[in-house]
Amino acid sequence: MALVTFKEDRCKGCGLCIEVCPKKIISFADKLNVKGYHPATVTEDKMTQCIACASCGRMCPDCVITVEK
Repeated sequence: MALVTFKEDRCKGCGLCIEVCPKKIISFADKLNVKGYHPATVTEDKMTQCIACASCGRMCPDCVITVEK
């Protein structure tokens, strides 16, 4: 199973990772981070759908995403 983690306090909510995800499992969180943005996140119920392609991590301009297999 893949594990995707986000450094939510560094995310600026650009949404590039959401657009590039082939499984469309990434979404914006309801809460705000310390910078006042809605950070990108993957809920635990959708994590099982992740194929660990790491497209989200490569697309992120701020390097806030880590993908592990």
